[in-house]
Amino acid sequence: MNSDEPQGELAIRTAAMPADTNANGDIFGGWLLAQMDIAGGITAAGVAGGRVVTVGIESMQFHRPVFVGDVLCAYADLLRVGTTSLTFRIQAWVIRQNGGVRVKVTEGVFTYVAVDDERKPRPVRLQ
Repeated sequence: MNSDEPQGELAIRTAAMPADTNANGDIFGGWLLAQMDIAGGITAAGVAGGRVVTVGIESMQFHRPVFVGDVLCAYADLLRVGTTSLTFRIQAWVIRQNGGVRVKVTEGVFTYVAVDDERKPRPVRLQ
């Protein structure tokens, strides 16, 4: 999906810091992926009415780099609700530090399963 505007609800906002880079000063893709998973997990837990776990990530596409000082904004858009699972498209956008330009940097499809206290799948309780 190509859009000039983020799709879904803003789930997290954080700054890319020097500690999030590799030896060449590039922001790690793994850091970006982790931020997206956190955003999806927060949103999924709210929708499912309790604890969730990540069970799948598909269709990851990195569009643009993230730089130190960029403000990362991750948006979660609910795609599917199953008996125990929720699937979201997570988009990561950055606000560049040099002028506030907003750019989509990556997106992916993340699936979460609602679990009980024993970590067993449980029905999603839509909130």
